[in-house]
This record gives sequence, C-alpha cells and structure tokens, in this order.
Amino acid sequence: MAEQKDLIQNEADGSLSFGDHTLAEKTKLEDFEHGGDLYKVKTFRDITKLEKNGLFVYESVPGTTVTHFSETTDGVSCTIKGESDAQITLGLADDTEYEVFVGDGSVGKMKTNLGGKLAISLELEDAGEVSLSVKKA
Repeated sequence: MAEQKDLIQNEADGSLSFGDHTLAEKTKLEDFEHGGDLYKVKTFRDITKLEKNGLFVYESVPGTTVTHFSETTDGVSCTIKGESDAQITLGLADDTEYEVFVGDGSVGKMKTNLGGKLAISLELEDAGEVSLSVKKA
C-alpha cells in the first residue's frame, strides 16, 4: 500500500483516505469536499477523528491512517494502518445491528447505541494494517 501523503484525499474509486498516525503534533484540515459533503479531519499519533457535515463519522485511539474509506446506507469499509492496537469508533445508524468483518473473517454481530456509535478493537501492532468492513445484519 502506498503511504498516505495528504491529511485527507479523494481516491480514484470514489472512496476517501485520511489520517496520519505518524504525526507528532495534532494537525487538522476543514472543509474538504467529497461527494457533495464537507469533511473535517484531525489526526496525529494519539488520535484520528473524521467528521462529515459536522457529524461524527470515525475516531481511533491511538491515531491511525485510513485508506479507501467508503460509506453506504448499509455500513462502512476501509483499510486501517497503525503502529499499535487501536480502539475504533464509528458513527452509524442508531440502535442497529451490524456484522463486523476484520481481515477475511467475521468477528460477530454488534449493536450500535442510541447515538449510533459502534466501538471495535483492532489488533494492529503485529499486522500493521487490516481491512475492516461493517455491514447491517
């Protein structure tokens, strides 16, 4: 995988790539247009956060680099890279059950809370990067 060069960028396949887990200081970029929406990214080694039109979309602790992030009404898919294990929180539909896939396999079904947030732990330390897919069950 090629290294991410910008804090946020459009990909040829219509997806979005964002974040930089290697930055020592917090860096942000606002009003990035993608698909008619405005995105804001804040990122560095301790946290990566993405908002769309002022609403929560993605957060990781510690920071991560995310490539080919794609949202649909049925879920989210992307590839996540980091130096250590990360807690990922996604903003999805309220009170909805999703099946979570990490790499090639399902890790089970999870339900979002009333605010639509879903928390997932990813083991990145030894893997370096993993694919994540979350689909409505």
